[in-house]
Amino acid sequence: MKTLQSLWKGLWGQAYLLLILTTLMWGGNAIAGRLAVGHVSPMLLTCLRWIIVVLILSPLVGQQVVAEWPKIGSRWFYTILMGSAGFTAFNALFYAAAYHTTAVNLTIFQGAIPVLVLIGTILFFGARVIPLQILGMIVTILGVVLVSVKADWEILKALALNIGDVWMLIACVFYAGYTLGLRRRPPVSGLVFFTALAGVAFLTSIPLLAIEIVQGAMQWPTPRGWLILLYIGLFPSLISQLFFIRGVELIGPARAGLFVNLVPVFGALLAVLLLAEPFAFYHALGLFLVLGGIWLAERK
Repeated sequence: MKTLQSLWKGLWGQAYLLLILTTLMWGGNAIAGRLAVGHVSPMLLTCLRWIIVVLILSPLVGQQVVAEWPKIGSRWFYTILMGSAGFTAFNALFYAAAYHTTAVNLTIFQGAIPVLVLIGTILFFGARVIPLQILGMIVTILGVVLVSVKADWEILKALALNIGDVWMLIACVFYAGYTLGLRRRPPVSGLVFFTALAGVAFLTSIPLLAIEIVQGAMQWPTPRGWLILLYIGLFPSLISQLFFIRGVELIGPARAGLFVNLVPVFGALLAVLLLAEPFAFYHALGLFLVLGGIWLAERK
């Protein structure tokens, strides 16, 4: 037991390792999203994943949340906005996009998040920008556009984008906003704050589920759907989010956001290995541009 505790304490102080594991789980989330198609509907999946998190965390940190509630409640609008944008909106759009685009695309588009974070840092926090950073932003955006239009100029001219790709890009904007917002969180522990956000995510996902039910599009999980839901509830929803919050605590949102560039790498590899999805030349070129652009933007 002492060995496990020492290992956990050691891990909890290793920002880079925490963020690498986070992005590996997020890459796996894209695979799970694709596997969920036909086995559980997207809004039900979004809602149930946060029920799992709340059920796990409530008995563990519920009393701490109650004790710290004055600090959280004094920032109620901020808390609702963070949970709705970073957890509900991002994941709802993510799983809806999985019905219309590939896991490779889902993950490569997430490579735009670090650049969006950098842009937000400049716009809202007055960070200084140098020409190399501007060049990096442009290169990354070119990579995302290249994958979006499948390297087909006619698609770009006609603006005939896959709706799943569009939803994924919007989802990335929401998560970039969430990442920036973490630096202004209330003075409570990461676990307590995450528990509050998970509760918000569950509550704000209910209207989306209601719309899905009214439209007759809700699909209750199949046995395979329950397994996918269990993976999503434990890893991308719970453990990775705690790791990410801790990583931001240790090295800040701009540097932590940089690690999101590993999501396209892990996601693309997992999609090819586990889903046998084709990895076209434009995927490789787009991935190269996304990662290269981020590298340029983060150069000192």
